[in-house]
Amino acid sequence: MIIRVFYPVAETAGTWHHQAVELIQMIGRRTTTITGDTRETVHLFQQLSVALQRGNTVSFQNTFTAG
Repeated sequence: MIIRVFYPVAETAGTWHHQAVELIQMIGRRTTTITGDTRETVHLFQQLSVALQRGNTVSFQNTFTAG
């Protein structure tokens, strides 16, 4: 059985939802344990922030009509 859990990443005010922060921190700690690099959590937050900004840009650009 597959259980899927949804974690909201950002609230309408543009801040990270507390559950998303906890999830990313947990993933970062586990990755740090494997790699030994203590900056894993910071890098993960940075990568996700850039991905969200790119996604927002695409969504915004798609609101314009060609013509």
